[in-house]
Parts: sequence; C-alpha cells; structure tokens
Amino acid sequence: MNKEIIKTDKAPAPIGPYNQAVKTGNMVFISGQIAINPATGELETGDLETETKLVMENLKAILAEANCTFENVIKTSIFISDMNNFGKINEIYGTYFEAATAPARETVEVANLPKFVNVEISAIAVID
Repeated sequence: MNKEIIKTDKAPAPIGPYNQAVKTGNMVFISGQIAINPATGELETGDLETETKLVMENLKAILAEANCTFENVIKTSIFISDMNNFGKINEIYGTYFEAATAPARETVEVANLPKFVNVEISAIAVID
C-alpha cells in the first residue's frame, strides 16, 4: 500500500499518535478537526459559530495541502456534544458546500470530545 502523510502548518498539529490526513491512491482521509487555532495552538471555543468556522477552516487547509477543495469531499462525520447545537453547526457547515454536490455525512451526539469542544468534523475526499 502506498500511503502519503499530508501535513500543513495551516491546520493544528496532531495532539496524539495520528496525522492530519493520509492519502492513499486517489483518496484522502482527514482526521477529526477541532477548533484549535493553528497560528497560536490555542483552543477557540468562545461561541459555537466561531468554533465551527475554525473547524471548517482547518479542514479547508488540510484539503488544500492535499490539492483538494470541499468539492472533492465525499463523506464527512460530525460529532457534537449537544444535539441542540445541530442547527447552528449545520448552518456554518453548509456554507462550505454546494447543496447539489454536498457529501454524504452523519451527525452524532457524543458524551465528550477531545478537550471538551462542542464539535469535531472529519472528512474523506477523492482526488479526480
């Protein structure tokens, strides 16, 4: 298997034994991103909209490093700490995709997330 590690300083460095993304063949698997500001290394969870936007911007930076955009994303997984926040998260998330070509996804509420954030999103992309 040919496995290429995708790494950028424009997204947070991993906080454990994993990589930001792994490319194999024409597929890119992006690890779950949380609202860590890559410039400061600090968590930014002041409000849900800002937190969700930073998560999406971190995904965008990793996609760019893999020569992809959100148009290449075929699947996302959204993990949230409170399903009551779904509407706000979904609103921000939706601005990053065209409705007609949006990826498949699931959204699940979990008991806890790393660093007790409100949202974590991972993605799978295919390079044309």
